[in-house]
Amino acid sequence: MNAGSSPPVSDEIRYRLLKYLADHPHASQRELARELGISLGKVNYCLRALVEKGWVKLRNFTNSDHKSVYTYVLTPRGVNEKVNATVAFLRRKVAEYDDVAKQIDALREELRAYENLAADAAAVPARSTRRSD
Repeated sequence: MNAGSSPPVSDEIRYRLLKYLADHPHASQRELARELGISLGKVNYCLRALVEKGWVKLRNFTNSDHKSVYTYVLTPRGVNEKVNATVAFLRRKVAEYDDVAKQIDALREELRAYENLAADAAAVPARSTRRSD
């Protein structure tokens, strides 16, 4: 990695960015930053990377008084990458779900064991601490 270069974008950010751009092509970089929960600088970095890879094209918003307003259009390669990112994101989320489901099952089993111990303890008659003379 070159000095001054940013680390690679996570699969989740790549998925969320491509999805948001597909659904909101007129979104500003500030809106993207707010929606994705990342800095404006990171959005700018990501968009430049997407343009360099040929996944997104920038078009000036012709009806705007501001020449710096753009429309972000996914290219056919960008649409293909969005599909790949969606599949990878879904696989990761399903694996996370499976892990959480296993943890929940283990916790339920642990609680059942505690309930059984409590029931067993309640069934044992209490001993009197008083002595008879």
